[in-house]
Amino acid sequence: MDTLLKPLKELSEKFRSLDGVGKKSAVRMAFSVLNMSNEDAEAFARAILDAKTKIQLCRCCQSISESEICSICASDTRDHSVVCVVEDAKSIMALEKVKEYNGVYHVLGGVISPMKGIGPEKLKIKELLERINEENIEEIIIATNPTVEGEATAMYISRLLKPFEITVTRIANGLPVGADLEYADAVTLYRAIQGRREI
Repeated sequence: MDTLLKPLKELSEKFRSLDGVGKKSAVRMAFSVLNMSNEDAEAFARAILDAKTKIQLCRCCQSISESEICSICASDTRDHSVVCVVEDAKSIMALEKVKEYNGVYHVLGGVISPMKGIGPEKLKIKELLERINEENIEEIIIATNPTVEGEATAMYISRLLKPFEITVTRIANGLPVGADLEYADAVTLYRAIQGRREI
């Protein structure tokens, strides 16, 4: 790393700051950018800026959107009485691939993790409770990842929803402990949705 020229080193460090990018991959990406034409490099930089400036949170479900209300929340063909609670927008993309779920979503923006200093107040739980009070919701499906933090978050939300007269279920079958929704195949996710259980 120390043998890299300063601009290349700085670029590789920016790539290294991305989730899941190791030192070697970051250097490889930096060289890829270096090998681009000026036009391609400008388009690459523009795509990053566009993603940051044009994408916002949906006012309803807290997922990413180009408009105030995302296309799923705005759809008349979706079942708005069933809300699937997920950790992030990537989980929605994974579940939508299944093409079996026709409800809507709510994005928490993470999970409860005391080790990382993330408490319930840092998640979009208050917004979920507001939706339950304002909308005609009959079922909440909790689809956080089956990690320790995901399970703890699911239990916290289920306890919070006990006073409401709605069904609260948790996706079950097919997702091993420690797995992420975004990496699960369509059949596994279909079984998880179909095998959800009340909590």
